[in-house]
Amino acid sequence: MKTAFVFTGQGSQFAGMGRDLAERYTVAKETFAEADEVLGEPISRVCFEGPEDRLALTENTQPATLAVSMAAYRALGRTPDMAAGHSLGEYSALTAAGVFTLADALRLVRERARRMQSAVPVGKGGMVVLRKMTLEEARRVVGQVTSGLCEIANLNAPGQIVLSGEMSAMDEVVAMLGDRKAIKLAVSVPFHCSLLKEAAAGFAQVLRSVAMRDPGFPVWCNVDARPVRTAAEVRDALERQFAGAVLWQTSIERMIQEGGARIFVEFGPRAVLIKMVAQIANELGVKDVNTHPATQAAELAALRQ
Repeated sequence: MKTAFVFTGQGSQFAGMGRDLAERYTVAKETFAEADEVLGEPISRVCFEGPEDRLALTENTQPATLAVSMAAYRALGRTPDMAAGHSLGEYSALTAAGVFTLADALRLVRERARRMQSAVPVGKGGMVVLRKMTLEEARRVVGQVTSGLCEIANLNAPGQIVLSGEMSAMDEVVAMLGDRKAIKLAVSVPFHCSLLKEAAAGFAQVLRSVAMRDPGFPVWCNVDARPVRTAAEVRDALERQFAGAVLWQTSIERMIQEGGARIFVEFGPRAVLIKMVAQIANELGVKDVNTHPATQAAELAALRQ
């Protein structure tokens, strides 16, 4: 059976995350210490103690989540057959695969966060999650919006699609569908839509200045739902990922069907992706997919046996 490691993105953070990892595993403690040194501030304290509002700041959330993910990955001490990460989590997956050093990855995601936050004035953009709608239905909704930019940002799992764009458009979607079918998300940035294109062009220049190596194992990228195998492919995919849609469901479907993945292990603050993996596998009719969280010290201990 082939094993896939998956890494969570923004939104899974909470005050206290990673503390038990640092207390139990020396390599995890060292990972947090390295993150503090690289960023020039105690990001570990923000992870372990909060407060929640400080952790929720995008420029803190992104490096903090990456640090927790890498602490857990290093503590497990195993290499997968393939990997993927959801949005921000793609940087964790690539770091695990040896594309980036941890130091470069931390600096990159902090800069990514700052550029995303400054790309659109607060209150001008938003995101809405659609409940129990097909992709075809979601596209139909997008096509009916007239009050501003509205795009599909995340194809997460069957019945879970996220839209992104101008706040006026998000308000129109909620008014059109009702708050049972369309739920506005508490975000300050309209992630993964073309409102971020200008910021994406600037971030592309940052990416081109950072050393990258070929991944040690295939990493399935968000924008194409295909594995990247060279540094050049990674760079191209990340440049497009900044303002591009996250094709998570398609990625998992192909990892199962084409990659042969049957064991999925999730790293990050909270296990949110393996629930999607189980749902996607069930929709495909594939019954032998097993999922395991690797977010807490006890979960890692069980996997290390």
